[in-house]
Amino acid sequence: MAKIEKFEDLQVWLLAREISQAVWLLFENTSLGKDFELKNQMSRSSGSIMDNIAEGFERNGNREFIHFLSISKGSCGELRSQLYRAFDRNHITKEQFEEIATKTDFENRKIGAFIAYLNSSDYRGNKFSKTSTGNSKSQTQNPEQ
Repeated sequence: MAKIEKFEDLQVWLLAREISQAVWLLFENTSLGKDFELKNQMSRSSGSIMDNIAEGFERNGNREFIHFLSISKGSCGELRSQLYRAFDRNHITKEQFEEIATKTDFENRKIGAFIAYLNSSDYRGNKFSKTSTGNSKSQTQNPEQ
């Protein structure tokens, strides 16, 4: 197993980035880009998924990381709800809806599994380590691989 050294190593963050990019492409290629209120909400919720994973990781403690992962999980649901609105307003096709909704559902499940792993781990985080140097390198193995 590879060690997690930075949030960019996390599969859940990489998928969140992919989702955020897919949402942005909807803005660029559909009438959704002109629905400014919904566009803003979707941009914020898709960004929140990846940003909260990053912020939680950088806190260097499992309890805080789990809290931020939970927020990311909630943002997955929020984005799926917004996708329904975009579909219902005929901004996106059924295929576009299903592609991103499927990714957010998968991301939601991956984050949930990661939370379960962290909850069962004895490792509390770098900030509790006696040898902590204040950096974000993890002493745990990557459970995502």
